[in-house]
Amino acid sequence: MNAKQLNSRVSWVGAIDWDRRLFDALIPLPDGTSYNSYLINGSDKTVLIDSVDPAMLTDLLDKLDEVEKIDYIVANHGEQDHSGSIPVVMGLYPEAVLITSSKGKSVMMGHLGVPEERIKVVEDGEELSLGDCTLKFIYTPWVHWPETMCTYLVEDGVLFSCDLFGAHVASSNIMVAGEDENLEAARRYYAEIMMPFATFVHKNVEKLKVYNISMICPSHGQVHTDPDVIMNAYDQWATDLPKDKVVIPYISMHDSTREMVDYLVGALADRNIEVEQFDLTVADIGRLASSLVDAATVVIATPTVLAGPHPLAAYAAFLANALRPKFKFATVIGSYGWGGKTVETLAGMLSTVKPELLEPVLVKGMPQEETMVALDALADVIAEKHVQIGARQA
Repeated sequence: MNAKQLNSRVSWVGAIDWDRRLFDALIPLPDGTSYNSYLINGSDKTVLIDSVDPAMLTDLLDKLDEVEKIDYIVANHGEQDHSGSIPVVMGLYPEAVLITSSKGKSVMMGHLGVPEERIKVVEDGEELSLGDCTLKFIYTPWVHWPETMCTYLVEDGVLFSCDLFGAHVASSNIMVAGEDENLEAARRYYAEIMMPFATFVHKNVEKLKVYNISMICPSHGQVHTDPDVIMNAYDQWATDLPKDKVVIPYISMHDSTREMVDYLVGALADRNIEVEQFDLTVADIGRLASSLVDAATVVIATPTVLAGPHPLAAYAAFLANALRPKFKFATVIGSYGWGGKTVETLAGMLSTVKPELLEPVLVKGMPQEETMVALDALADVIAEKHVQIGARQA
């Protein structure tokens, strides 16, 4: 795939990874991903924004084959998928100076072995002239590393946003054809990578709003030609109240818990509460994370195994706690044989999110009529709680 001209000065020179299915040995990639690198040609200076994952180095070098000179390489972020190929590019362009943030310098030296004398540290708001155009460097810490920054091409209004506003998508269409079609992938990406840092995300998105942005070029996924769409979506995901929505990750060994889940899903739907259930034996964890973005309540449904929750239910609780979504309420439903501490264990695993814990519904063996009555009562309580926080009309 050849380089793609985005405007008169900027070209995409990245790589499309169609076949990668796991990121950081953790995040599923059902649609592959891309590693976006951009070349800016000013009248006096040429700049490369980021590089690609080392596994895709050949793709980058093929696109740079006819580029005679690179004056600066900007490292917006130190992770391998952004900067891992920078040392090779610097070897090919011995006059190139690496530009990074004050905290990025130690990452470039320690992780990638870049010599200190070839690094130029830029401060927040500092500008660099390329002749007929100007780059401005904007610190955006903790989206999602402390050294992260964005680079802004002032005259063209192009924001090179690093991980912010990205998506794990492999597509031959470098630019988003219609912004709405990209939002689900962008939401999933936000959930998996940005949601734990929602406070910082909101702060940095607000910081970027003062700029006249006409195009957003992220490090992963497609280029945004209507920046308001993705920026408004980030506002909603990071700051808005949760929706009138319940997420139920569940696991069932002998159908008791599954019967309870089926009944509760119906009871919630009858009360016009949106509900999404995830069978943890087959669930796409990325979809579960995306569903958590705007849920008000999480119900973990699990049998008791060796006096505690099923390991997959424990993993779901760990994931929800680590991603720090904005749900306000949580509870546990499920079955047991002789007892245990399932509820206490799962509640303790949500210590970061600190939701209000609703009365659990547990049954010994198979669910009975009184079990279903208790699940109806739980659905009523959830509806009332959602009214209290403004997620639902009374």
